[in-house]
Amino acid sequence: MMNEAQDFADESRALAEILERADAQTLSKVTLFKGWTIEDVIAHLHMWNIAAGLTLEGREKFQTFFSGVAKQLMTGKTHPQAQRLWLDETQSGLHGRALLEAWRDYYPKLARAYGAADPDARVAWAGPDMTTRSKMVARQMETWAHGQAVFDVLGIARDEKDRTRNICHLGVTTYSWTFKNRQEGAPLPKPYVRLTAPSGAIWEWNEAQDDNAVIGEAVHFAQIVTQTRNVADTPLQIHGANAARWMKLAQCFAGAPETPPAKGARYKI
Repeated sequence: MMNEAQDFADESRALAEILERADAQTLSKVTLFKGWTIEDVIAHLHMWNIAAGLTLEGREKFQTFFSGVAKQLMTGKTHPQAQRLWLDETQSGLHGRALLEAWRDYYPKLARAYGAADPDARVAWAGPDMTTRSKMVARQMETWAHGQAVFDVLGIARDEKDRTRNICHLGVTTYSWTFKNRQEGAPLPKPYVRLTAPSGAIWEWNEAQDDNAVIGEAVHFAQIVTQTRNVADTPLQIHGANAARWMKLAQCFAGAPETPPAKGARYKI
């Protein structure tokens, strides 16, 4: 199995473990992410995991799925509303514990399917095609990022692992995308990034610069690029105008520009 597929499976398992005994009341808890409930989070992860499985089977299967979801979003439906319709129409109305169990049952199958695939094979997605390796990193990132809201509302500190490097690397490599997505030119040079992994290892990207850098814990950096925290709510050291502008807007995921949470808006463990 490719490492990234295993990392996705492990990330999913970490979230599944804290929900092992979740009942309907727990699943209905409202998180600090756009008012989504825990069940909304699981529905989102399950729906897009299914989509990742479909695109591995073929472009037409994914396009059929995506056109239906996109149509709902374009008519003004929220993501939770579109997910609910998809569940009602294609998954026999899954909800509550049944939905949780369906997600828990499917993610290992998805990881095995991608783990057996050619890491460089390209598959269709909502934006440009991507490699299967990149698809697994994206699924891990989304599981980790949306999972943060669940850990937060349950008051549980996540036991972070060095697989977070995948998310940090994605954050660094989407530096230019953050600005392009906002129709801005990416300020150069790119900031030096020096992060301390959960294990204590040091990870570095870009040319070392004292006056243009982001330095700190890898988990905090990952929280910023996935927009689960405001940079002011982390102890990251930000040096220089380029780095400061980036950390104010950073967005490692595709889609329209999103506004990071306001200072103090997301739970801090």
